[in-house]
Amino acid sequence: MPHNAKEGMLYGLIICTITVLIMSTVNIGLEFGKLDTEVFMIILKSFPIILIIAMLLEVLVIGRIAEKLVHTFSDDTDGFNARILFTIFFTVIGMSLIMTFIGTMIGKGFNLSLFETLSHWPRNFSIALFCELLIAQPPARFVMKKLHERQENSTITEDNSSIDFD
Repeated sequence: MPHNAKEGMLYGLIICTITVLIMSTVNIGLEFGKLDTEVFMIILKSFPIILIIAMLLEVLVIGRIAEKLVHTFSDDTDGFNARILFTIFFTVIGMSLIMTFIGTMIGKGFNLSLFETLSHWPRNFSIALFCELLIAQPPARFVMKKLHERQENSTITEDNSSIDFD
């Protein structure tokens, strides 16, 4: 897990990038009924703005709400993994709900179809939860683990180089 804000940004960027790519591909592909070059170009064109929106939304709104909910629904005696699962669950609920509407606004504009997309939310929630648990989190955690190992090795090397053998 991230130890500071810089690591948190990297961790969030990895997770959001993977999740936005998967969710955009699924939703835009379903909207067009196909996955071809035209659809992939639409996905690539919309990716940067959706990624920025998702990152800001997670950091500024949903992440904070999820943390409060984790504290509400968990005890100090709950383990690390339980807290992580609660965090993922609450984050995915909020992000999938809001991004379902935002994705529709980006794709179709602001109109009545925006409220029709509420029926897509259970599907989006299910896919996003699966994606988060099994696809996005593992590489993000792997990167954090390797980063922390490198930092520890660097610290050990620096400590050993300062040892005086006289």
